[in-house]
Amino acid sequence: MSHARFIIKMIRIGLLSDTHHYLDPKIGDYFSGCDEIWHAGDFGTIALANSLQKIAPVRGVYGNIDGQDIRQVFPLTLRFELEGMKFLMTHIGGNPGRYALPIRREVEENTPDVFICGHSHILKIVRDKQNHNMLYLNPGAAGKQGFQLYRTIVRFEINSGKLQNMEVITLGERA
Repeated sequence: MSHARFIIKMIRIGLLSDTHHYLDPKIGDYFSGCDEIWHAGDFGTIALANSLQKIAPVRGVYGNIDGQDIRQVFPLTLRFELEGMKFLMTHIGGNPGRYALPIRREVEENTPDVFICGHSHILKIVRDKQNHNMLYLNPGAAGKQGFQLYRTIVRFEINSGKLQNMEVITLGERA
């Protein structure tokens, strides 16, 4: 009698946004075991994106401060599937109930399982009950620019179509 073996692949993700030219050295430690790094815009420099790429492959979108060098590599909006889940990422996304106009129709008419954005510099992880219980993720700001009190990043796992072990990591005060 043979027993079938199923290998379940868990994928570890490091999520950040709004680095604005500054890559905290601790990010390398926090994301070192990640399979991918996702950046929700406002990298600041292509050199910063390249530094992240040395830690793990990077998926990302450009933000409003990003120049042509970044815009040639990363799109405005990124839609993808991974481990049975549908993701949508953009930089300026708004908030549940008040999505930014350019993305609102896409969120409402083709709702992903997870919507990721940055821009506000405000960490927010919440279910949008009006849009099929979609998970809204904004990792806050990892850089020193802006008005946020603390710099934050997020780490989580995707396992068999579910997000698990979500961690909010505070890098320290903004200044």
